[in-house]
This record gives sequence, C-alpha cells and structure tokens, in this order.
Amino acid sequence: MTQSITQQRLRICFGKYGALRFVGHLNLVKSWERVLRRAQVPLEYSRGFNAHPRFQFAAALPVGVTSDCEYLDAWITERLVPDEWVERLTAASPAALPTTTVIEVPIKDPALPTLVTSAEYRITPLDDSISVEALYERANELLAAETLERVRNDKPYDLRPLLLDFKLAEDGIIAWAKAGEQTNARADELLDALGLELAQARLHRIRLYLGDEKGRV
Repeated sequence: MTQSITQQRLRICFGKYGALRFVGHLNLVKSWERVLRRAQVPLEYSRGFNAHPRFQFAAALPVGVTSDCEYLDAWITERLVPDEWVERLTAASPAALPTTTVIEVPIKDPALPTLVTSAEYRITPLDDSISVEALYERANELLAAETLERVRNDKPYDLRPLLLDFKLAEDGIIAWAKAGEQTNARADELLDALGLELAQARLHRIRLYLGDEKGRV
C-alpha cells in the first residue's frame, strides 16, 4: 500500500473585501492557487494525468458579497509552523484578500464543506428610501411566518426553517441562517426575501460556523 505524502493539513481563515466582491468562486480558487504558490507553500497534488493542488473551500461566497471569515483547507507535504504563515500568505495576496489565521487540523478530519452549519451576515441598506428600522421590521415578519415558500432550481422549498435569528445593528441588521451542503440559506435569496436587490444593500459575511460551534458574533 502506498503511503500518503500528506504531512499536514492547514486551515486558513481569510477575508474578501473591496472590488474582490465581484470575483466569482472559480476565479477565487485560481487566485488562491497563485497565492499559495507565490508563498511557496509545499502543496500536495492529486495523482493522475490532470494533477491539481489539494485545497478546499468551506462555502462559496456569492458574487457581490464581502466577508471577514472564509475558510480554506490545504494539504501539504512538509510540516510548517502555522503562526508563521499568516504574514507570509498576506504578503503574497492582494490587499483585499488578507489571511487572518492559520491553524493545523487533523489530516483525516471530515471535508471542510460538511462542517459548515450556519453563517452570519450584516445587511446594510444603501437605498435612502429603506431605513434600518423598516428592514428590521421586515426581518421579524420573516421570523414570525410559519412558512416562506421559495423556488430554487425550479424546485419549491421552505426558507423559514433556515432562518435562525435577526438582530439590529448600528448600520443595518445581522442575519443568522443555516448554511452548509444540506441546508443552506443562500445570501441572495435572503436579500430577496427581505424585499431587497443586491444593488440596494451591502451584504457582508461576518462568520461561518463550523461543527459544534454555537456562539454568536
């Protein structure tokens, strides 16, 4: 049996800001591949004719949305000291794509996307005709509803069980909703349920919760 060459699995937390909000997920994947190469991270590659570096994102961020807390797991062939790589990765990245933390996780932990349970978003109205108070009132109406019938990929579904909470913030509202591979309240559908288009609000992902995390921002 051939032994795996993986020596370490690193979990990178990074932000996505400014004009990078218009970069789609596939282009973000390519950007991170360049960052990791530029920082000389000893990435493990898949085997076969079309080999590619082994790294994996927690959850795709919709176009137009910024974030404080995106996760990326990278499998590498040499052991590194994670704390030393925050500055190095940030230096190899665009200014709007900073690395905030790097930690080691068990190599055989479950796939990163399967660990995502929920997400928090800050929604800030950009349209002067929409007040924060009116938006919060609409959010509470969503929580009070028994069902919120929606359609995704031509299939009906109920958005209400995916909404966990809303709270008032100084410049908008904070939405807490289920996320992950099985039950995911998409950010654009959340805005639509609130009666907003992406051009009418600034949407920012504050945090992704993984595994058994139960805290709130």
